[in-house]
Amino acid sequence: MRFSEILHLVWINILESKTKVMLTSLGIIVGAATIVLVIAIGHGGEVDVQEQFKTLNVGAINVTVSTQADMADAMAGMMPPGDMGGGGGFSGGFSGGTQRSFSGGSRTGGSGGGGMPGGGQMGGGGTAQKGVTLTTTDVEDILSYVPDLSSASIVLSGTGAVLTDNLDEETDETIVGCLPEYQNISNLELLQGDFITQDDEDSKNKVAVIGNSLAKTLFGSAYAAYGDVLTIEGKTYTVVGVLSEIGTVSSGVSPDDSIYLPYSTAQKFVLGSTATPSIMAIASDVKEVSNAMANITAVLTENYPNGRFTLTDAGSEMEAATTSANTLSMLLIAVAIIVFIVGGIGIMNVLFVSVRERTQEIGILKALGCSKREILLEFLVEANFMSTFGGVLGVIVGFALVPAVRMAGMTVEPLAVSGVLALAFAVVTGTAFGFYPAYKAAQLTPIEALQQE
Repeated sequence: MRFSEILHLVWINILESKTKVMLTSLGIIVGAATIVLVIAIGHGGEVDVQEQFKTLNVGAINVTVSTQADMADAMAGMMPPGDMGGGGGFSGGFSGGTQRSFSGGSRTGGSGGGGMPGGGQMGGGGTAQKGVTLTTTDVEDILSYVPDLSSASIVLSGTGAVLTDNLDEETDETIVGCLPEYQNISNLELLQGDFITQDDEDSKNKVAVIGNSLAKTLFGSAYAAYGDVLTIEGKTYTVVGVLSEIGTVSSGVSPDDSIYLPYSTAQKFVLGSTATPSIMAIASDVKEVSNAMANITAVLTENYPNGRFTLTDAGSEMEAATTSANTLSMLLIAVAIIVFIVGGIGIMNVLFVSVRERTQEIGILKALGCSKREILLEFLVEANFMSTFGGVLGVIVGFALVPAVRMAGMTVEPLAVSGVLALAFAVVTGTAFGFYPAYKAAQLTPIEALQQE
């Protein structure tokens, strides 16, 4: 029998049992749709992680003074990763291999609060250690004695009462005090104007760089904000720059809704007594982040012998978030594979029933001279058709459900390759599970088949 005749025979059988084919393909349809959605959700998770950490450099290191809650955890044997307070020398050594001693100095502590993009906040309502407050001198020491850093900035954040001509009354907004280096550390891009300069920092200039969304709120548009003035805690500041729109970030303050001031200005006129500074640094090489963190801890411990510090790096946080997203994807893929297997078993059962129902037909075909190969091919083509039909329909259903999943609040990014994979998986599964019934049909002898009722 020619292959075209086999196809014609298969087509007739399928048309005579459309409902059965539809129900048999249901498992494959669900499996293919699941594969499409799983890959879309997994890719959406990766995109979500990238969006949340887009303001952070992979080599970014955040340093805060440990809160009393952190220290209590450490004493209870639950010291969080990255807390490396206490003594200890330099793991990688200072530049030039020289040791030095730092004067602790008299410093006043502050209450927790504030924070910056990428974490490092004094969370949980904890209070920073009394007598330990990070300063610009610590930043200079870190840059001088830690060889694996390319940049660092001290950061101070909190809220301040803001008023512009467009507002009827003051509104509390997020204020961030930082050094010029903070722009590169946090990957901040300017829509217009300039970021804070060293001259602004040295002279305690009353200048501000404003986030995109906040500029629209306070001035009506982002472009109107540039060159205009606003008051923060009763003092007038000139807007020298407006940031490009950033979007959602992983934690801490959003650059879109913040006002950036020179650190010295923010400390003196806005946040000096209400927020605790932290330090953000960038490792020159991602591979040296661990050494840099250890060396930073050593420098700060020299400055504050009784101090405890919490260090976190953006790379570890991004890796942890990506790992979580991948784990979820693998779990969903495992579910999709189970659905496919169930669908394949359904095809196998239906083909077994079909072989039993068409035993006499098989006997007639064999009596007319059809070989085992041709009978095997007929049932395999039938299984392949049902799985391909289910796969195509499942891919269509999967892509059609993407908007509905988005309405549920999930980030879903469908990929064309997911449709190809789902279809390939459907065809392979259906054909594989259809092989055994087809083989059993091919093994029937003409006399055995014709005698069965």
